[in-house]
Amino acid sequence: MKNFMQYAPTEIVFGKDAEKEAGRLAKKWGGDKVLIVYGGGSVKKSGLLDRVKAELADAGVSFQELGGVKPNPRLGLVREGVKMAVDFGAHLILAVGGGSVIDTAKAVAIGAADPSVDVWSYWAGERQVQAALPVGVILTISAAGSETSDSAVITNEETGKKAGINTDFNRPKFAIMNPELTYTLPKYQLTCGIVDIMMHTLERYFTPVDGNMLTDEIAEGLLRTMITCGKKAYEDQTDYDAMSEIMWCGSISHNNLTGLGRPKDFLCHKLGHEIGGMFDVAHGATLSAIWGSWARYVYKIDPARFARYGEKVWGIVEDDEEKAAVAAIEATEDFFRSLHMPVCIGELEIGVQSDEVLRKLADSATKGDTILLGAFKKIDAQDAYEIYKAANHNAK
Repeated sequence: MKNFMQYAPTEIVFGKDAEKEAGRLAKKWGGDKVLIVYGGGSVKKSGLLDRVKAELADAGVSFQELGGVKPNPRLGLVREGVKMAVDFGAHLILAVGGGSVIDTAKAVAIGAADPSVDVWSYWAGERQVQAALPVGVILTISAAGSETSDSAVITNEETGKKAGINTDFNRPKFAIMNPELTYTLPKYQLTCGIVDIMMHTLERYFTPVDGNMLTDEIAEGLLRTMITCGKKAYEDQTDYDAMSEIMWCGSISHNNLTGLGRPKDFLCHKLGHEIGGMFDVAHGATLSAIWGSWARYVYKIDPARFARYGEKVWGIVEDDEEKAAVAAIEATEDFFRSLHMPVCIGELEIGVQSDEVLRKLADSATKGDTILLGAFKKIDAQDAYEIYKAANHNAK
């Protein structure tokens, strides 16, 4: 086992009717005044928002609301939330939603802790986070894992730049997780979430470091669980067992447990963020559209690793490591296809892109070819372009 540091402080309340704990947990974590952050109308139509507000009121917690969070959450709304939190004197930011809502809440919490500086300066890499208000979560979408992670991604709509930061200040104090709240998700949100959860582990699994036996077993077990339960959930979103396993996998996949002792790669996330920032495309779809092209670009560095993945996760037994590696890549793409997720850029709603656009994406991802990305293989702007180019086709 290689050296690692693990910090996972989030209190989890998991199961049916878990949202009834909202008032108690807010009070426990100092939230006498709470800013509730949520997205569109679904939490209102379902009655969840009213139930949460009732629980807060019963606990003697005062609150204000910030709605309107969109996928690829916008900086403009974060700034609005910072001002609201400061004016209200909020003690805690409560996210009711999925990853975009949670990331917005995290950004508001950071901005409100020091409103003298613009919150984007942290995401632009101009300063380090020194403080944040506490954040609580009521999860409604299994996908981003933001309910337990140290990451937050927001989009500057003025520049089209999508960026993320990692800091322990992003760790939520508590996460309320009721799988039943995910039953009515649109099918596309469900499948994007399944891809995102798997990718959070795959981006930790494929790195240049080996020798972490338990970490490997946890990662492989999570991926097998996602494949089995992803298929079941796709057929029946009211399958409580399948939806609960997916929800818990989402949290475990992004709290670092599936990558302890290894560096993160997250090259596909960075390439996907560029597509999402430029075209406002669903995050999970950008990942499935890119992963196969990335995998084919790098697998020969360590075909044995891909062959192990094929055997442990997909049950592929092949004497030739390279054949096994290619088969594992194809099996992953076939699974994405079975969920009607894109496996190339041409299958995204934006369609095949011009060479000029691909160059711009690669240039932006590598900050003008000034940084290298990834861990399994260090990627420069030309490498990033080649991966985008390999993915830039219609369905075969």
